[in-house]
Amino acid sequence: MIKQMKTKENYLEKIPCKNARIKWSQDESGLVTLEVQNRGFANLLAQKLLKKPKVSFIHLEEFGSFIWTAIDGVRDIITIGKLVKEQFGEKAEPLYERLSTYMKTLKSNGFIDFNK
Repeated sequence: MIKQMKTKENYLEKIPCKNARIKWSQDESGLVTLEVQNRGFANLLAQKLLKKPKVSFIHLEEFGSFIWTAIDGVRDIITIGKLVKEQFGEKAEPLYERLSTYMKTLKSNGFIDFNK
């Protein structure tokens, strides 16, 4: 019997890409605001019954805004981390732990996905 070797994927080599359904804008100071459509049956009920908005505006802070604009569907997380390090220096540390957590949060909220 031949054993298959599992290749361990390096999370930092993943290439994030923005969800095309998420509209976003950047103000004059560089801060990004995401516009998220509240879709689905539960959101429709909340909009009708509780007067919840059809669109939520998510305001990213300085680090998040920089990372969001660096996501281009070509750069991997390692490369984005290098750009963050150049921009923020020691303020970004611990860099890759924070960046990984941030990317996982963006992914779990459906704001990004990863290219294959």
